[in-house]
Amino acid sequence: MQLNFITDANDPLLDYIKDDPVRPEIPREFRVGTNKFVGTLVDERPLAMICVSLMDRVPQTVSDLHLTAGLITVAVFYTIWSYAPGAGVDLLRATVARIQEEFPNITRFVTLSPKTEMARRFHIKNGAFVLSENSETVNYEYITKNA
Repeated sequence: MQLNFITDANDPLLDYIKDDPVRPEIPREFRVGTNKFVGTLVDERPLAMICVSLMDRVPQTVSDLHLTAGLITVAVFYTIWSYAPGAGVDLLRATVARIQEEFPNITRFVTLSPKTEMARRFHIKNGAFVLSENSETVNYEYITKNA
């Protein structure tokens, strides 16, 4: 298995965002670029995908994902999906580890999750806690060994 960080909107792996069950309305151009990328766990084909925005604060809405002006210290996971059992959590862990290696200023790992039971179960089961409940979203935070 290989972890890729996609930063180019023309990458053919971005065609798989059509399968995003959480935020299918977000276009591919929004998902990559300055301080944004899509992580993929690949083994001949994608096993899981995660969209990440590197920010200076914890967002409460999707619109907030582009509001970054200060020092980048927060990695925000705003959608994740998988094609194979267990691949989502494997991708989440591998993405956190790589961000810690490549972006030493990142000290927080949070989500911008929908208010669904499936999102709650996934994040709580994998070690996150509820940071804040917003009008349309929930922020979960992961505590990591090195953060």
